[in-house]
Amino acid sequence: MRFFAKISFLLLTLLASGTLLAQEKTDQSARRTVMIFGNSLTAGYGLDPSQAFPALLQNTVDSLEWPVDIVAAGLSGETSAGGLRRIGWMLRRPVDVFILELGANDGLRGISLEETEANLQAIIDKTKEAYPKVQIVLAGMQVPPNLGPEYTTSFQKIFQKLAKNNDAALIPFLLEGVGGIPELNLPDRIHPNEQGQKIVARNVWTVLKKVLQRFPEI
Repeated sequence: MRFFAKISFLLLTLLASGTLLAQEKTDQSARRTVMIFGNSLTAGYGLDPSQAFPALLQNTVDSLEWPVDIVAAGLSGETSAGGLRRIGWMLRRPVDVFILELGANDGLRGISLEETEANLQAIIDKTKEAYPKVQIVLAGMQVPPNLGPEYTTSFQKIFQKLAKNNDAALIPFLLEGVGGIPELNLPDRIHPNEQGQKIVARNVWTVLKKVLQRFPEI
């Protein structure tokens, strides 16, 4: 009898363990990944990564107990061409929502608008090819007027055009309420400081929240 009792106990233990492992696997597979693919703004230049807007967004979804992982894929100095070269490597990780935050360095360097647009479109195309159901979000950017009003206006329209052509959500201006305000930026007057990053996070969250709510588990 003791022998059979031990066998029964072992079977129950194994079944329980299997159930827990299956539950753990299910819970993990139900999580959604948001990749923010960008430059120094995403990387949180000059700050601790915990102070950058991707980390702040992770804090927000965690507080809501949403099964979402925010991946900060920012590289300081990155241009649209550089992003196109490394996107294949980054897409080795499954992505449900892809936030494209590139183009600002192109504008600051006066790179041709046609080249910037083509590179950003190619990044979107590669992402959709890898994950057909991915939700695309474009972070709109603006550049200083020193390159002339025509370039400045046309640059801003790139993001509106790409969002429309790709049925993507658009953050009208990532640095809304931050850009050009000295007290919200580092001494270089380009990169947001800790307070500025909080505003950037709110700008992104306004759009990202609606995109995430499309998923049934949220």
